[in-house]
Amino acid sequence: MLSLRGDAHRLFIQLKRHSTSNQEFKYMKRLYEIEKIQEFYNSINSNTLRQVYYCMLKEKKGSGIIPILVSSIPWLLLLFSKQLQDYLFREGSILWIVFVIVYIIIITISVILHFRENSWASVHIEIIQDILKDREKQNSKK
Repeated sequence: MLSLRGDAHRLFIQLKRHSTSNQEFKYMKRLYEIEKIQEFYNSINSNTLRQVYYCMLKEKKGSGIIPILVSSIPWLLLLFSKQLQDYLFREGSILWIVFVIVYIIIITISVILHFRENSWASVHIEIIQDILKDREKQNSKK
């Protein structure tokens, strides 16, 4: 069934399904992927991990190329709107339909990619922060 509630709800449904079938959660693809990321970051020393954290912050906070393209393409089309209209709407041509469909597909894919990259950067940032906090706690106990 198609759910419009998002990834968090789909994860909840998968967890619920695993718990009712007595399967271990660690074999879920999503959780396994996160576990591998955690294991890798745990193998890196704290100084390097802080540098990776700063790079991830830059990635998350940076404007990136995709939002620039999404906002600049309409301005470019507006700049050449007269020529574009003459080309797309000449005598019964349905070329404008193809143009609009391709344009909407490109914009949609760009926005989806941008937000997926942004969300993955958030995941990495949270994992790194947790590892660094755990290490600080361990060092303060010694």
